[in-house]
Amino acid sequence: MQPLPNQAWHDKDVFVDVLRLDLIHPVLSGNKWFKLKYHLQQARQDQKKGILTFGGAYSNHLVATAIACRLEGLAAIGIVRGEPAAPLSHTLREAQDYGMQLQFLSRAAFIDEQAMMAAMEQANPGYLVVPPGGQSEAGIRGSAEILSLTDQAPYTHIACAVGTGTMFTGIVKSLLPHQHALGISSLKIADRADNSLLSLVKAHTPSRSFTFLYNYHFGGYARKNSTLIAFMNDLFQAQGLKTDFVYTGKLMYGINDLIHNDYFTGEARILAIHSGGLQGNRSLLPGTLNF
Repeated sequence: MQPLPNQAWHDKDVFVDVLRLDLIHPVLSGNKWFKLKYHLQQARQDQKKGILTFGGAYSNHLVATAIACRLEGLAAIGIVRGEPAAPLSHTLREAQDYGMQLQFLSRAAFIDEQAMMAAMEQANPGYLVVPPGGQSEAGIRGSAEILSLTDQAPYTHIACAVGTGTMFTGIVKSLLPHQHALGISSLKIADRADNSLLSLVKAHTPSRSFTFLYNYHFGGYARKNSTLIAFMNDLFQAQGLKTDFVYTGKLMYGINDLIHNDYFTGEARILAIHSGGLQGNRSLLPGTLNF
């Protein structure tokens, strides 16, 4: 747990702590272990050869699955969205280094996700198929255990970055009655009243208190600009907190912006979940970040 002392926030009666899931493991960090935990358990119980899963060229999920399978003595297949590029991204090279076999599929094939997953399962018998980002009942079940790492009772708000919504759904499921969950979307979502993130959370937590915030994507998934990069550098300089530009940088930028715009009424204690993903920063040019 890392408190973030900030006088400007404290003047508004807002206090922020960060749950540093990024420190769990040097590679299998952040929320990835929780989303994979029960998939790994099932693969062992069902005596599967290994795990087959999906992601893009810069997928934290693929790297995490690769190292998790290696540690568990399981094989790993990664189905990569898009055509292979030369050279491979550092993410895909790292997944290969941990023993993951990569197969590439066109982006069009990913449009019908259910049909694509069924086809890959049939083509690779003996593997447990894990949806992209670990989005499944097992992934949500594991994510619901994140808050057990700390005493969550003092907090009024639990905040995290949102991609597939798997971790956020688990967090919402484990809220206490007085708490509200804030999900900072890393994706550019046009329909804010009816979308897949809302549907996922409502299907699993119909009576819980949560809000999605869609204004902090900086142009879309894995998009960035100089404002975001400058904020990440300033945050590290002031607090020693490393973030990534895909998820956690946007999370912390959003929290800061909400505080300064008086989003929170009364005294607020925010627990921000650092979901890892720092390896994504390797795609930035050297010197972009000061950490």
